[in-house]
Amino acid sequence: MTETYRFLPLVHERIPADESLERARAFRDRMRARRSVRDFSSDPVADDVLEALVAAAATAPSGANRQPWRFVIVRDAETKSRIRVAAEKEEKESYEHRMPPAWLLALAPLGTDWHKPFLETAPALIVVFKKDYELVNGERQNAYYPNESVGIACGFLIAAIHAAGLVTLTHTPSPMNFLGEILGAAPGETAYLLLPVGHPADGAEVPDIHRKPLDQVVTWR
Repeated sequence: MTETYRFLPLVHERIPADESLERARAFRDRMRARRSVRDFSSDPVADDVLEALVAAAATAPSGANRQPWRFVIVRDAETKSRIRVAAEKEEKESYEHRMPPAWLLALAPLGTDWHKPFLETAPALIVVFKKDYELVNGERQNAYYPNESVGIACGFLIAAIHAAGLVTLTHTPSPMNFLGEILGAAPGETAYLLLPVGHPADGAEVPDIHRKPLDQVVTWR
């Protein structure tokens, strides 16, 4: 038997071309000001703000609408400390033994090393888990395009954080198995990305780097 699905009318407001351009440029300009920050203030971020950020991320499209993500918001000081210790252990090993010279050379302008104090200083960490499958009524339900889907959701989340007047950093210690151990990953889940979220510290600085011009990243056909 062929299963039937319910469809609803699209809710959409078509706007004039000049307003569309204005909105596109305003968003472009806002996102141009976004920077990855490593120096955080410990000033708190309200729970309802954090919830709204994750809710925005969860609106992302996903393969077959499986929504293969879970967001863990970490505010507990002891848990953040455990995450920092485990992350720095992996990062130290990477910087000293795993990363080839070319990788270290590429990172040099950013001034990074294996020390990650922001994992404790930032008032909240959002850990994004990817679901390759989940158990539904005891049966395995596979996700489709989970990497792509979760990547898009993370993009939504980063944009939402910036729009809310906060800062973040995409942190991907490798391997990240310790996050699943500390935070209790479910079957089929693996840690995908860790985002510290908060306000920049007074006097915070960022590397003097520049984005590629459009003619290097856009092709018209």
